Amino acid sequence: MSAADMKAAEPPVPGLRQPEQRPAPGPADGVSGSDAATPSPSGAGTLRKRKSGALLPYLLIAPAFVAIAAVFVWPLIKTVIMSFQDVGRRELWTGDPAPWVGFEQFTNILGDGEFWTVVWRTLLFMVACVVATMGIGLLLAQAMQRMTNWVRLALTGALVAAWALPLLVATSIFRWFADSDYGVVNMVLTKYLGLDFRGHNWWLDPKQGFLMIGAVVVWGAIPFVAITLYAALTQVPRELEEAAALDGAGAVGVFRYVTWPVIKPVFQMVTTLSVIWDFNVFGQIFLMRANKPEPEYNLLGLYSYEKAFESNSFSQGAAIGLITVLLLSGVAVYYLRQLLKIGELE
Repeated sequence: MSAADMKAAEPPVPGLRQPEQRPAPGPADGVSGSDAATPSPSGAGTLRKRKSGALLPYLLIAPAFVAIAAVFVWPLIKTVIMSFQDVGRRELWTGDPAPWVGFEQFTNILGDGEFWTVVWRTLLFMVACVVATMGIGLLLAQAMQRMTNWVRLALTGALVAAWALPLLVATSIFRWFADSDYGVVNMVLTKYLGLDFRGHNWWLDPKQGFLMIGAVVVWGAIPFVAITLYAALTQVPRELEEAAALDGAGAVGVFRYVTWPVIKPVFQMVTTLSVIWDFNVFGQIFLMRANKPEPEYNLLGLYSYEKAFESNSFSQGAAIGLITVLLLSGVAVYYLRQLLKIGELE
């Protein structure tokens, strides 16, 4: 018997099935070549469903894009157009086309010494509020780590309630605190600290007035900062802090080398948001000064409002608003970069 005959006589291996060879459909089977190459109706329906499924997310977010364009994009475009025109009361009410003046509005604003005084005042106020907000918020977040559950829950509820308090109500409360005749601040300083603050007017000196305005701003921003930073602190591994303490690191060393690297991205993001918010403070000053703030209390938002609605120079107000947007654009870009970095870390 030859080797070929012995190979043919070998029994099939159990568990293995030989692929069944089936001839391709041809004319004998009633199927032409063109029919064999054409996809079935069910396959075309599946492809159509996939395309509609891919478009569904865009259709769902389309209303949000339309709302954002109507609320933000279109007003920004109108602001840019108005800043290159000379829009007065007549053009605003009658709808007549305003004359184009090019960069004249920007030249007048940038050449005005009062504008630069307002800019520096805004920067100083923003820096002071951001430093106070982030410092107090970080200390409060660290204190929340060492509280019992019930105390932490009560404090969190109080912070959320303070955060949800309307601006008008919060400002009215602080106006009462700073009242010259019945204010709580004057009473505490006179009765408990032995200082003579009876009938003291906090608004005669802009520095003291901004102290009260800054208190409103910081008080309203601390809840968000404290709760956010506390959430970041909960992500710090406790075993690393304990190991650093066992190695001889003090409280400052543990925070610097263990805690800070973990919470740094969140801290930078919250700080950037605080810069944007405090740079655009408007309502607190406007309401604290009974809707008639003195020129010494003008920040960029109030300065733009005064030029537009009190001096009826709407184009100058639009130009100041556009300059404010340009000043904050760098901060906004930095904020977006921090968001992208946090997304990459996650």
